[in-house]
Amino acid sequence: MKLSGFSAIICSGLLLFCSGKSEIKETATGETNFPEVKLPKGFSISLYATVDDARSLAISPSGTVFVGNKSGDAVYAVKDQDGDGKAEQKYTIAKGLNMPNGVAFRNGDLYVAEVSRILKFPSIEKQLTSPGKPVIVYDKFPTDGWHGWKYIAFGPDGKLYVPVGAPCNVCDKGDAVYASLTRMNPDGSGLEVFAKGIRNTVGFTWQPDNGSLWFTDNGRDMLGDDVPPCELNMASGPGQHFGFPFCHAGEISDPEFGDKRNCKEFTAPAKKLGAHVAPLGLKFYTGSMFPSAYRNKLFIAEHGSWNRSKKSGYKIGMATVENGKVIAYETFASGWLNEESQKVSGRPVDILIMADGSMLVSDDKRGVVYRITYKA
Repeated sequence: MKLSGFSAIICSGLLLFCSGKSEIKETATGETNFPEVKLPKGFSISLYATVDDARSLAISPSGTVFVGNKSGDAVYAVKDQDGDGKAEQKYTIAKGLNMPNGVAFRNGDLYVAEVSRILKFPSIEKQLTSPGKPVIVYDKFPTDGWHGWKYIAFGPDGKLYVPVGAPCNVCDKGDAVYASLTRMNPDGSGLEVFAKGIRNTVGFTWQPDNGSLWFTDNGRDMLGDDVPPCELNMASGPGQHFGFPFCHAGEISDPEFGDKRNCKEFTAPAKKLGAHVAPLGLKFYTGSMFPSAYRNKLFIAEHGSWNRSKKSGYKIGMATVENGKVIAYETFASGWLNEESQKVSGRPVDILIMADGSMLVSDDKRGVVYRITYKA
């Protein structure tokens, strides 16, 4: 990729675009694209930013995009200063953190989720080059590394929602905070369990028209290639139980724990997804760039299987939701998995809808954030 003089200088500092990965190609017009990714007619995909292990995404009203990190220890911010659809600037907000996967933005402050702590960087956009030490908002979550990474987001009620995954493939720890989705006040007070029986959600969002909470859940492993399905769930309010570890996908009793509870006791999934597809981030499309038919569709990043004999997932699905029910689910973007060779070029993680209506998608395998746009 050819760099201008300015870009060549900033590559060695905090700013970016020095990927050099062979799978990223340039078109004749100079726009970086990903020809293996298949999209509906009129849509295109390009490089927005290069961020190692790019995971959860959050955005400020001014357009600064914050990027969490799971395998590493850092949190980043990227900015498109000139409005050309590519982030020219990259800032390292913090390093030395414990799987800082989750990021959320509220009233000028950046919230970051580690395994056992929630941190806050006050007035972050005023000090991107020197954020300083964060404020500890909450530090009493379990320290288990297994499913310890967290996705966080603020709900319409102003509370911060924080999941606590099961510290195992399947188990019953007897502690209500495990396998749950919690919520707290922005200052860390008032922690409560909002929903139970959730093995590991790494993505949730709220439906714009009614405020219902939609979340993905990764199904348990080691029951075979096709069992159990991963889940898309809808919580209409607090107090619901979604089955784990007793029941999977609303109807499959667990071999070890299923005799303790009946599947009919629990809230069934809104949609059963493919087994082991590992659904993560999701967003309702609320922009105006895409055709009107895409408005209010629910886009889901399927990260892809890790232990299935024939790989599954590695795509972005699109759900049509009406009256709290999923009436259709189809593929919106694919190609990160070559079905013939079974080679994987990327793994979608999170989705963000930008002010201009374009869609950002993070990819922790490739270490990039994509931008998907539409032009008739």
